Amino acid sequence: MGLTTDIEQVRADFAHGLSDVQSGEAYAEQLRIDFLGRKGRVAGLFASMGSLAASERPAAGKRLNGLKAEITSALADLDSNVEVNAPAVEAELDLTLPGDPIPRGALHPITLIQEQIKAIFTRLGFSVFYGPEVETEYYNFAALNFKPDHPARDMQDTFYIADDLLLRTHTSNDQIHAMEQLDPPLRILMPGRVFRNEAINARSHCQFHQVEGLVIDRNTSLAELKGTMIHFAKELYGPDTVTRFRPSYFPFTEPSAEMDIYWGLDTERDHRITKGTGWLEIMGCGMVHPNVLQAGGLDPQEWTGYAFGMGLERMAMLKWGIGDIRYFFEGDLRFLRQF
Repeated sequence: MGLTTDIEQVRADFAHGLSDVQSGEAYAEQLRIDFLGRKGRVAGLFASMGSLAASERPAAGKRLNGLKAEITSALADLDSNVEVNAPAVEAELDLTLPGDPIPRGALHPITLIQEQIKAIFTRLGFSVFYGPEVETEYYNFAALNFKPDHPARDMQDTFYIADDLLLRTHTSNDQIHAMEQLDPPLRILMPGRVFRNEAINARSHCQFHQVEGLVIDRNTSLAELKGTMIHFAKELYGPDTVTRFRPSYFPFTEPSAEMDIYWGLDTERDHRITKGTGWLEIMGCGMVHPNVLQAGGLDPQEWTGYAFGMGLERMAMLKWGIGDIRYFFEGDLRFLRQF
């Protein structure tokens, strides 16, 4: 008699709770948990059957299953009514309102200028080659004809990781890797990031980006190098671009030169960036030194070549009139969104 009374009490309490849900005074999900959950009241009644005599359990189980089926059916009907009677939210949507703005990203200016440079040289028959940023002293210095006592090897100029391991100071190391891995003739472009132990100011940084170029063939010349560089400058900056070449020295090229582009002297910033000359150096270049060809496994009696290397930050500063190299590394969205 005790279980029968409990079943009827649970049935009555569920009916009361169901009326509350339908009148908006309670939540249907909570009602489901209270009566059909793992620790709900119906589960508690099933657990109490263990105290009944064996002869009473079949009839009690039948009544409990009937109660559970009633509650389950009532809750299912309740869900259906809620869906049918749900307010039409879509009708409240005003399609004439402007949508939420979707932020749009953009490429970093260094990436933009690098892609433009790659596109120009690709049209000239160059392919792209990538080398390592962490390099041995051999590939970064010795194979490029740097003497053992060259000041560029010193700690104040180079970031050393171990005795013979360093962060590359230029992309010229890729020249040796390319000559070792590829068969001549070669026309390759080698972009990448480089590191130097320099003071950070408006004109220099301890990390920056370069693009190295290398041409190896049997009939290259300084005239071809100069013509290629002038063509490149006019392609990137426009047909009226003014350039000049100055004799220079690099251990891995002979003869060597530096190429300048005229920046101008219209503002105080122009004077500061160009040190009052109006010219900004953008690349070094020259004919590949015979010792470098030998280090790359090529016979300098058969092959000649020319190489060039440019700083991408300098190229971007000229392209867009940027007066401070530090802007490229600060992550200031006010600067980056302009591109």
